[in-house]
Amino acid sequence: MRSQSTAGFLGALVAAVALAAAFIYGPSPSQLRNPTRSAAQPQAAPAAEAAPATPAPRGPVIREVPNN
Repeated sequence: MRSQSTAGFLGALVAAVALAAAFIYGPSPSQLRNPTRSAAQPQAAPAAEAAPATPAPRGPVIREVPNN
């Protein structure tokens, strides 16, 4: 019985340390609500005459195969 209580205590201790690390090293709530934009990537102005977008290449078409 003593080993079970020791394991329970160590498990609770590890869980508390992991939870504390998540709060310390995780993003703050203000960062989640207002993500900052990088100064290296300025927003580009929309082009006056944009070329029509080409469709993305599609994958293989899977058709039903009759069972013989």
